[in-house]
This record gives sequence, C-alpha cells and structure tokens, in this order.
Amino acid sequence: MDSTFMRKIISVLFILLILAIGVGVYLLCGPVGGGKETQIFVVPKEAKDFTVSGELLKQGYIRNEWVIKQFIGGKKTEPGGYRLNKSMWVWQVANIITNKPSLLWVTIYGCQRREQIGEVLQKDLGWDQAKLDGWNDAYKALGAEYIEGVYYPDTYLIPTDETGAQVAKRFIDRFNEAFAPFFQKFQDANIRWVTALKIASLIEREAGGPDDMKIISGIIWNRLNTDMRLQIDATMQYTKGKKPDGSWWGGIDLAQKSSESPYNTYLHTGLPPTPICSPSMTSIEAVLNPAETDCLFYLHDNSKQIHCAKTYAQHKRNIDVYLR
Repeated sequence: MDSTFMRKIISVLFILLILAIGVGVYLLCGPVGGGKETQIFVVPKEAKDFTVSGELLKQGYIRNEWVIKQFIGGKKTEPGGYRLNKSMWVWQVANIITNKPSLLWVTIYGCQRREQIGEVLQKDLGWDQAKLDGWNDAYKALGAEYIEGVYYPDTYLIPTDETGAQVAKRFIDRFNEAFAPFFQKFQDANIRWVTALKIASLIEREAGGPDDMKIISGIIWNRLNTDMRLQIDATMQYTKGKKPDGSWWGGIDLAQKSSESPYNTYLHTGLPPTPICSPSMTSIEAVLNPAETDCLFYLHDNSKQIHCAKTYAQHKRNIDVYLR
C-alpha cells in the first residue's frame, strides 16, 4: 500500500473522528430544539426536592444532566426566574442560571400601606428612586379608588426590568383575581367593593389574628349601623405616616386623637376616605360574614386575646382588668 493511499485513509479517518466528536458534543451540549421563544425557568424560593439540573432536563432545556453540572461547577443558582430558550447550547444555559436572575421573588406580608410595599420592592428589586416613584404614583392614572387596598399581599415573581407602574398593575391584577369570587357577593349585599376594602383594612389592622376578624367585623358594623364613631387607632396611624425612626404604624396619643384629618375616626362618623392598607381575603370574607354580637367595644390583652363589651362601662372594666 503506497504512502499516498495511506495518507488519504488517515485523512478520511481524521475527518470521521472530527465528525464523531462533533456529533458527540452536539448530542451532549447542543440545543434541544424548539425555536427561540423565550421562556421563564423558575427556581422556587424553597427548593425542596428541586434540583436545577434535573428540572432543566425535565423541562427540555438540556440534553444531559451530568454535562451541565460540569459547566456550573460550584456556582449556585439563586431562587428566581431565568429567561431561557431551547435553542441555547448548554454553556449558554449554564452562564445564565449562574448569574443574577431576571425575575426575583418578593413576598409581601400583612396589611401594609402602598408606600410600605414600595419600600420592600425597592429593597428586594434594587429599585432606584424613579421606579419607586412610579410605583407610588401609579394610582394617579387609575383613580382615587386605587390609592390603597388593591396591592394584594402575596408572593410574586417580578421581572427586574419592569417599571414601578407595571409592578403596581401586577399587584392589582392579582387582587382582582383573588377578589373575583367575592365581587358578586358584595353586590348582592349592596356593599361597594371599595367600602368592603375599607372595612377589611380596618379589621386586619385591628385584629390580633384571623380568629378575631369576624368579631371585630361585627363590632364595626354595629357602630356603622348606629352612626357611632368608629374610634379606631389604625386610621390615625395611617394619617401619621412614617415615624422618625423609619417605621410605620406608631402609637397614637390623646392630642393626635383631636387633630383634624378625614381619617380621624375619633372626630368623624363613618369610614375613612380610603382603605388604610391592602387586606387579605380572610379579612375581606369577615366583612361579609361578621359575628353576631351586641358588642360595641373591644380590646386585646397582653396575650392578644380579644375582650368585647356591650357598653362603655363594661369596656372600662375590661381596661382595668386586662390592661392595668
């Protein structure tokens, strides 16, 4: 066999080897296919029984779990959302999921006012002042009914590139979704949805927990139905806004109870002009289903146990027994 023929054989074998390697690399590292449509790969906040490599394989972003583990190395994937598509090679996927997520988890607890929620968003999403202002001012394009009450407390996966106004719409959409089963019920009860939110926000700010909500609802309705002033501290706390130490919902003294404000339920009969926070569906349900009670007064002792009274004299006795 002459040398020229041998060189040709070697060349062919070399090409076949390169092709085999290429095919192998493609089969291990190449795109799974399915176009370039961007999808969100979600890493949960609590990743119990969740592995990034396993989910990437299951959802069809990679061909081989072992390979992507080699590209990831010791790097961690943070909880959040990552924009991927199935035309990416494995090293592209690995690069994205080991950098900052494009969507971040934000959880809003309790009945917080709009500005409070904005502070949480600013901290968790790294907002600048312009985005925070966009959040706080979003209601101006929607109307006074959206000042408070509609920024539903929940866990959200929020794109970091959304504007403050877009995030506000996201919260409002979530509220509308959660509130939808109650809407007709309030219409049937001849209660405007904004009125329901006002009462629910008072209930949630005043309740020591879910068990109190229906009794407080009953007492608020009793006061409203007899034109008695609500005399609820939380409405005055809302008027005060942020305290000098940067916290919200501070205590109220006697002088403040006599200060003029449309939110001063010690001076004015009826509900405040707006909700004072965004309540949960539990307190909204309590508006519809108040406890049947003759009580007009209530307090919580140091253990957050509620005690109600039918008369002011009984209420004063409760103060002596449970708070002194």
